[in-house]
Amino acid sequence: MVSNAYPYRRRGRGSTTTLVPFRRTLAALAGEPLAALAALAGQGDAAALVRLDLGLFRPYLVARPEHVQHVLVSHADNYLRGEMLWKPVRLLIGGGLGNEGSAHAASRSRIQPLLAARNVDALIDLMAATTVETVDELAASGQSLDATMAMTRIMHRTLVRAFFADRIGAAEAAALGEAISVAFTSLGARLLLPFVPGGVPLPGERAFRRAVRRVDAIVYPLIRRCRRESVPGNDLVSLLCHARDARGVGLDDRQVRDDLVAVFVAGSETAAVALTWLWVVLDGHPDIAAALTGEVHRVVGTGRPAAVHLRELRYTRMVLQELLRLYPPGWLIPRTAQAADVIDGVPIDAGATVLLSPYLTHRLPYLWPRPDDFDPHRFEPEQVRARPRFAYFPFGGGTHQCLGSHFFTVQAQLIVVSLLRGYRISRPSGEPVQPRASVTLRPCQPVRIELRPCAA
Repeated sequence: MVSNAYPYRRRGRGSTTTLVPFRRTLAALAGEPLAALAALAGQGDAAALVRLDLGLFRPYLVARPEHVQHVLVSHADNYLRGEMLWKPVRLLIGGGLGNEGSAHAASRSRIQPLLAARNVDALIDLMAATTVETVDELAASGQSLDATMAMTRIMHRTLVRAFFADRIGAAEAAALGEAISVAFTSLGARLLLPFVPGGVPLPGERAFRRAVRRVDAIVYPLIRRCRRESVPGNDLVSLLCHARDARGVGLDDRQVRDDLVAVFVAGSETAAVALTWLWVVLDGHPDIAAALTGEVHRVVGTGRPAAVHLRELRYTRMVLQELLRLYPPGWLIPRTAQAADVIDGVPIDAGATVLLSPYLTHRLPYLWPRPDDFDPHRFEPEQVRARPRFAYFPFGGGTHQCLGSHFFTVQAQLIVVSLLRGYRISRPSGEPVQPRASVTLRPCQPVRIELRPCAA
């Protein structure tokens, strides 16, 4: 595919853009789209941008760090979310964090304090106790586990206890998590075929609508129960039900629902998907698994993890950072230019779509030698300082940077410690697993793991 791309110039500016012809673009999307897009983005050091020809839809791949910063930070007001991907996703997460402008800012201001580092750090003991308890429950079954479902269960149990005051029971939390996962995995066709009109049905969209209805069937009764209480609580549901906007007006049920779902997505869905990849990586890299397990045993031992331990888990953090380099859950960030612009000499028309992707940027060979190799030492401090700011952005950047990044970092360490301190984790099949391009970067098949006590 790359060999059939060719450079062209526009408007006499002297800028060069690699244009990938229509047939080659379609062939790539129908075959292995992630590998093909990564190969194309790798040409970014030879041409300013890469453009895909899909007929009437001709998006730009924006992969180089300075170009990513241009879109997400320097000229963020000109590059909004638009309709690609976000129109269907808004049916799930709503018009708060899924929107732009004042609606997004208001929703973010309500949720941000909850997921701020200071608040999350104050909850570490509760999170650690919940994580250890849930891990032990999962191990007690003695059966192989679907890794994504297991990670989701841990994340949801922690999220509910930390922020929802157990307003959601275990069965409701499991059903909510399953519905959100189904919704995220059902939009792959719409994501890869954005030029297909919205009125044309694509595979997965019925499942998506059913999943959204299931989410609503759980969340709206929760809100109604909370509104009937005479004394407000200090949990997230109560805080949102009694919140006021800038005019002193309370939130309606839809606004509360949207913020609650956004917190569930930010605090669990993407994290569970990312941690699923960890067990694939460790199964294929026994040396890294041994070094990681050794650090956990040295720092934590067999006791419960605590805040003081997390500060000492240096190698664990590097493993998680490298995991997010290769398998960033939010792998694609589409934006639409509101007005004409120029990126590194390349004219961008108003209305053009630009596609940013941590997955692609994290694999640029000139930034990441041997980009497909898993190497935690890439995140030694001196190497981090030597790279451009947006060479690595698994949580996005700018106005829409993920609110749950610190919660993920803390909870991911707690999960790794809680599993490795007492159990040996293996994959029964050991088969290679490839990523699948959906809204989040999920494995193309279920990843099953077995937990066996270390003393066994």
